[in-house]
Amino acid sequence: MDSCVMKAMIFAAGLGTRLRPLTDTVPKAMVEVAGVPVLRRVMDSLFSAGISNFVVNVCHLKEQIRGYVSCLPQEYSVDISEEDGPAPLETGGGIRNAAPFLRGSGRFLVHNVDILSNLDVRSFISQDRPDSLATLLVEEAPSPRRLLFDDGMRLVGWTDIRTGEIKSPYHGLDPSMFKSLSFCGIHIVSEEVLSLMNGWPQRFSVIDFYLAQAASHPIYGVKAPEGFRMIDIGTPETLEEAGRLYSSSITAKTYSRKA
Repeated sequence: MDSCVMKAMIFAAGLGTRLRPLTDTVPKAMVEVAGVPVLRRVMDSLFSAGISNFVVNVCHLKEQIRGYVSCLPQEYSVDISEEDGPAPLETGGGIRNAAPFLRGSGRFLVHNVDILSNLDVRSFISQDRPDSLATLLVEEAPSPRRLLFDDGMRLVGWTDIRTGEIKSPYHGLDPSMFKSLSFCGIHIVSEEVLSLMNGWPQRFSVIDFYLAQAASHPIYGVKAPEGFRMIDIGTPETLEEAGRLYSSSITAKTYSRKA
């Protein structure tokens, strides 16, 4: 398989609080879906698209992840970005902390470890705009927290439809005038973010960072294609659902190579 020059960062430092008590002793990245750690399932999905260079951030029960990664096939090149302290650095802080492994990559793909999908990763990468600060995979989904895009799919804001809260660099933004879409936890990022993150607090959300940069740096959304399916395994119910899906012969053949 031809390797992809793009590097992927996988967010694996989370506490997995919604999966407790399971994640009291097992890091979320090592929770198994049909007998395979979710970290491996994400890696296999990206590897099948030609990505073989990974950065994995760790915090909670980090030694379990380190031990597992050290036993991966040699085709998988993995750097560990360790986050010290009792809590992860959140998504923005996690990217900045991994800067030593991301500099020089130009653009890199970022993927939440708890997201499993049938995404055609190569197709998504082909839609990345090289002049953008980031390209975000989005979909029409019932999530209450939505990103807002103009007609050109440039990010202009965020809203929580339950509370009416709005975040935007544009004063007086009316959410009803823009496309309202849910973020899928998968994005392609320019390494330019690493310098722009200087001055931000130790822990911060990458979405808050994107919103702060949106007026001065183009950030675009790419709508997931028809037939896209995604499972966030963050709860016992969705973990069970994923287990049923990945136990089926069709899914096992299509999406996974067994550990």
